[in-house]
Amino acid sequence: MEELKTKAENLTEHVGDLLNSYYKLAAVTATEKATNIGSGILAGIVICVLGFFVLLFGSFALAWWLGDLMNSRAAGFLVVCGFFIVVMAVILALRKNIVFPYFRNSILRKIYG
Repeated sequence: MEELKTKAENLTEHVGDLLNSYYKLAAVTATEKATNIGSGILAGIVICVLGFFVLLFGSFALAWWLGDLMNSRAAGFLVVCGFFIVVMAVILALRKNIVFPYFRNSILRKIYG
């Protein structure tokens, strides 16, 4: 009887250790995913800010160059503005079929991948 009691105590101790190990593993996995998501968000923000400045200065340069070609700086800026309006219209037209699914899938890949 004493041997059975000792085995039961050992079994409960091992089960407790196993549950503790599973808890620690889940915490480490959650922390790893959270840090991956955080670093991805930070990298995305930096890329967006840098991309914004590249687009801004590139647009100014293109508008100035087109303005010099057309002998009217205002016309060059209007052409570039028109181009961005067309791009914006295309993105708005395709947002439900292409843009939203792309971002949704990339977020899900970041979380579960």
